Amino acid sequence: MVQTVKNITVSEKDIDGLNHVNNSVYLNYLEHGREAWYIENAGYSYDDFHKANLGTAVLRIDILYKKEALLHDKLRVMTRPKKLGNTSFVFEQKILNEKDEEVCVATVSKVMIDFTTRKSRPVIEEIARNFKKN
Repeated sequence: MVQTVKNITVSEKDIDGLNHVNNSVYLNYLEHGREAWYIENAGYSYDDFHKANLGTAVLRIDILYKKEALLHDKLRVMTRPKKLGNTSFVFEQKILNEKDEEVCVATVSKVMIDFTTRKSRPVIEEIARNFKKN
């Protein structure tokens, strides 16, 4: 199973009234991590998905916020495959700060979809091959 690392620096637009990263922004950071995973491990950018008339949609996100991230913090979004189904798959993700402390951990369930029918379809081989067979 191949893990991908996406580096992110916290910017002013990510900060809320408590002077830390807003909880909703972490979902964006995790999305950037998954996008990097698709490119590095499946060889698929979002443009490639669109050209193939395919996509992935979030079914569920379970996230635990463990530590604050502040303006200008340098974060690493770690993404690795966890479980493969027929039409769905699960990623484990975590965000670490510069001290290697976990800022948040998440499990994200995705489903493969056909853009024309708007229905689920089997996970493409380019993604599936990165998962350990269960």
